[in-house]
Amino acid sequence: MALPLAFLTASALAQPTASTGEFTRIQLTDQFWAEGAAFGDFNKDGKMDVVYGPYWWAGPDFKTRRTIYPDTLRTKVKKQDGTEIEVAGFKGALGYENGYSDNFLTYTYDFNADGWTDVLVLGFPGKESSWYENPKGADQPWPKHVALDVTDNESPTFLDITGDGKPEIVCSSGGFWGYAEPIWSDPEEKWKWHNISPKGPWQRFTHGVGVGDVNGDGKMDLLEAGGWWEQPKSLDGAPVWAKHEFQFGKGGAQMFAYDVNGDGKNDIITSIEAHGYGVAWFEQTNDGGVMGFTKHTIVGETPAENPQGVKFSQPHALWLQDMNGDGVLDLITGKRFWAHGPKGDKEPEAAPVLYWFELKRANGQAEWIAHLIDDASGVGTQVMAGDINGDGKPDVVVGNKRGAFVFLRK
Repeated sequence: MALPLAFLTASALAQPTASTGEFTRIQLTDQFWAEGAAFGDFNKDGKMDVVYGPYWWAGPDFKTRRTIYPDTLRTKVKKQDGTEIEVAGFKGALGYENGYSDNFLTYTYDFNADGWTDVLVLGFPGKESSWYENPKGADQPWPKHVALDVTDNESPTFLDITGDGKPEIVCSSGGFWGYAEPIWSDPEEKWKWHNISPKGPWQRFTHGVGVGDVNGDGKMDLLEAGGWWEQPKSLDGAPVWAKHEFQFGKGGAQMFAYDVNGDGKNDIITSIEAHGYGVAWFEQTNDGGVMGFTKHTIVGETPAENPQGVKFSQPHALWLQDMNGDGVLDLITGKRFWAHGPKGDKEPEAAPVLYWFELKRANGQAEWIAHLIDDASGVGTQVMAGDINGDGKPDVVVGNKRGAFVFLRK
């Protein structure tokens, strides 16, 4: 018989000190090319492939690799003993010095509606975002098209914020919150930027952004560390969205609006500080008709803040996915490996863990049960999950300074 939720305490839940064995771990490369990875069917064989940096690997065995854009970069790095070696890609775990890639997040979509899946690269914060056109399966470089000249924030996202059924880049740019919309009749043109806020202090290294329907009006709102921006009834005339102030931490990563405890109101899920500690959900309350939020810690700065004693730093990437088929979205997150190198941030040399947290609801309450996927990969600025090998079970893909990984659910 299942335990009542009230009994899911530290005494009943074991600390996951080793991988659960639920996943088969595949490392595609140990080279550092990007801080994220994604998947899509690039050769139209009906099987998902994985893209990381300049490469994509053909599923389902991921043994055949193809190149999307030039991979000629070579970097000299120092090992811990002081010797210098040359590696392919950027400075990462193959040496002992910190570096940054020009590929922060990766998404896939058929931008020109030719039936072939293309690749969108959101570059280093403050730099351009571009999409690479699939050459209809040919083994040749993919044509590059610049979408947005300046993409600010360290966790920009790509999804449908307008409700037209097509995705947009959602981020800040030049001090404004907003979104970049493809010109679908001519997708090779620069995308159209829409401000939704007055100009403010938001810059390229601002942390935390997301999209979700906070107030239940059926329209997507923009979430950020300092509150949420309510989408107006109409987007005609480029209106400024109304901001509702609330401090969702110090600045995390991806943010989500989701009904965590099943009470019919969307709550906010976010990391508290991307380069520090903390993952939490903020329960939406409506006391006296006034919307508010109550913080519930999922993982904190100390083991005592989690029922299983789980603690890790640098939660710089989050993803929601139903991992066990119960119809409730679970949380995938972990420790970003070397956000600022082997001597930066909190506990930079701690194990780069990757977890999924199983959401359990009962009587208006919620608990998150930690499952350790891996302790030698972590996350980047992005983590993604979905059914990659077509077996009906959700898998996880990671790209960071340790390389690229696929975790297939057994």
